[in-house]
Amino acid sequence: MSEPQSGRGALFVGGLAAILASTCCLGPLILVTLGFGGAWIANLMVLEPYRPIFIGAALVALFFAWRRIYRPAQTCKPEDVCATPQAQATYKLFFWVVAALALVALGFPYVMPLFY
Repeated sequence: MSEPQSGRGALFVGGLAAILASTCCLGPLILVTLGFGGAWIANLMVLEPYRPIFIGAALVALFFAWRRIYRPAQTCKPEDVCATPQAQATYKLFFWVVAALALVALGFPYVMPLFY
């Protein structure tokens, strides 16, 4: 059986990559803002060299998710999940949330000096 053309997998990979890309910079700020502290927060900076890889993975995954959500290669069968309007709206909402996360991961290091 073929997988429905929903873009769910690409959205998951894009969201995970966007979160990992912002872990080095945005993670410590959020933890300090929430009141968590300690020397262990500095260990999150270990992921900074991998940030370009995570951002690239997020952008590639977002491209494939966009292709599956907004430009499906085939029409959905009536029994598939992608045929329901609620599912399509949910996938579009999640796509834009993940795109916003990727945008934050891209721009936060340049805005970060304003917060510290």
